[in-house]
Amino acid sequence: MATKLKVGEHILVPKHIKLSDKEKAELLTRYSITENDLPRISIKDAALGALNLKPGDVVRIERTSITAGSSTFYRRVT
Repeated sequence: MATKLKVGEHILVPKHIKLSDKEKAELLTRYSITENDLPRISIKDAALGALNLKPGDVVRIERTSITAGSSTFYRRVT
């Protein structure tokens, strides 16, 4: 019988990290943006299951790339 794999542990799912309130404030200040300027991600997204998020939280997504090495993206939870 196969072991059930969590979505966030799959090799093709990039790493999702919840930002603290301090990190969120620093991000918004660094780029001179508001929360509404960030792209959105649904709280129902399967990759966010174990992060215990609420609407308004910000998630850092770290993707690996053959050409760029790694890329970082930020999303606002809605």
